[in-house]
Amino acid sequence: MKASGKLSIILAIILYAHMLPVCAQEKFGGSVEFDRTVWDFGDVLLSDGALKCQFRMKNIGNKPVVIYNVTTTCGCTDVTWSREPVQPGKTAVISATYTNDEGPYPFDKALTAHISGVGRPVILRIRGVSHQKEEPLDVRFPLHSGKLGLKGTELKCGNLEMGGHKSEEVQIANIGSSPMTVDFTGVSDGLSLETDPNPVPAGSTATLHFRVDAVDGIWGKNYYYATPVIDGKPSGLKLKIFAFTKASFDDLTGEQRDNGPKPIFKSSTYSFGKIRPGTRVTASWEFTNIGKSAFKAYKVDVDAEHFTNTPVPEVGANAKGSFSVTLDTTGMPAGETLVMVTLTTNSPVRPIVNLFITGWIE
Repeated sequence: MKASGKLSIILAIILYAHMLPVCAQEKFGGSVEFDRTVWDFGDVLLSDGALKCQFRMKNIGNKPVVIYNVTTTCGCTDVTWSREPVQPGKTAVISATYTNDEGPYPFDKALTAHISGVGRPVILRIRGVSHQKEEPLDVRFPLHSGKLGLKGTELKCGNLEMGGHKSEEVQIANIGSSPMTVDFTGVSDGLSLETDPNPVPAGSTATLHFRVDAVDGIWGKNYYYATPVIDGKPSGLKLKIFAFTKASFDDLTGEQRDNGPKPIFKSSTYSFGKIRPGTRVTASWEFTNIGKSAFKAYKVDVDAEHFTNTPVPEVGANAKGSFSVTLDTTGMPAGETLVMVTLTTNSPVRPIVNLFITGWIE
């Protein structure tokens, strides 16, 4: 074989290796680990037909586990899975096929896996955007900074638990005529990002994998930031990634859960009636801890731009407490108003408490 032929084979192997998905593993219940929880097909054509993917689950515990059942959100997704018990150290596969015949629209389908030894269902997702005909990269990725093309700068990573992490992925594009190297600067604590392949070939797409690790003391709703650096130069685009961190109760026994705090609120909604713009509104809530241990809220999140709140007191068993949120309605839109107040708590039965402020601004 000629040297040029050998070089071609080597380059092909290297390119194929770069195209393999780089996935962040996620653990559930301390007994299983998935190679990924999201499979993003990116942009596909209706003419591509059915789309297939696999999620691999490894038993990281010390006893066999069984995938009891996997359900889907609609008949457009077919799923099969390993039925035999998965021995410690061994791997099982959940395979999904999406019909890709629902029209030229974005799709996002959930698979709900029920697994022995895992206290709650594991949610897996397959998603992408199906097109009638192929469109240019700069149209499919309308936000541009030099060679970089994005579909959006605001990304979601979902819910994670303290001590754990959550991973997601999106597609990005190189709309230029030469390879594009992607790095990041200004990365928030707890956030990590990786592009595959990197460099991104000219006129091609790549997968941006991002992961949020829970940082001790950072609870509830938070945004994490990163600025893409393209070929050594910071881009004019800034990524804003949302994640919600709550407490983990996976290691609790049934008895410990039963003995945990249980907050009961007298009302979940505070209505301020009809007010003039700019009026300050104070909403108050009373609650009782009917549990057997002290209740506390790690964080209060309010979906409003201007607000203050009193601390949520730590309340012992069978004791009462209260707190309030004051809204400055200046600049809020006229008409019916709904503001959500979210408490992140230490209660196994109510780790997240949603309360509401409603009314009408003239």
